[in-house]
Amino acid sequence: MIRPDAQLRSGHIPTDLIPPGTDPRSVVIVHTTPRSWVGPVVLILTATAGICGLFYVATVAVLSLVQVAATTAVAVKAAIPTLIGGGGLITLALKVPKHPRK
Repeated sequence: MIRPDAQLRSGHIPTDLIPPGTDPRSVVIVHTTPRSWVGPVVLILTATAGICGLFYVATVAVLSLVQVAATTAVAVKAAIPTLIGGGGLITLALKVPKHPRK
């Protein structure tokens, strides 16, 4: 038996564990159950899936807002000449002052 607790698990009780004057047949050794890793693993997988889902939903929401903004910009750009009146004959220009020559 290679591991120290292998003796206890197989039912052999070392004499140094039995108090003097005790009948070895009346000694009971209680073993704990081995730890299960299913719960922590499932918790980590669920948290990872939840975080990925949250990023996915946030990305879809932002892309939807960008698409709505782009569609609105195109509609406004097409509607400006009609709203101003002139059917596209009026253009917007920026007048820049000239720099004085020295």
